Amino acid sequence: MNTVRKRITLRGRVQGVGLRYTVRMECEARRLTGWVRNEWDGSVVMEVQGRADLIRDMLDEVAAAPFIRIEDVESETIPLIRDETSFRYLMH
Repeated sequence: MNTVRKRITLRGRVQGVGLRYTVRMECEARRLTGWVRNEWDGSVVMEVQGRADLIRDMLDEVAAAPFIRIEDVESETIPLIRDETSFRYLMH
């Protein structure tokens, strides 16, 4: 299948509302790999690797979660990371 890696930035009410937890659970359910972290400017950044359709599905589920309000999404395709096997939280 079509494996891609996306760097995604989410803005809106995205910190302190369970977004990182929701992203991790949705990614693990789809066997997507990568990471997610809060940024100092109030945004959330993630890198997600897997099938493009599963990444879109994950983002749809995250956007539909209670308390989360995504107002802006930036996404770019970046190089794949070989041998990545999990999804995790990153800290600054």
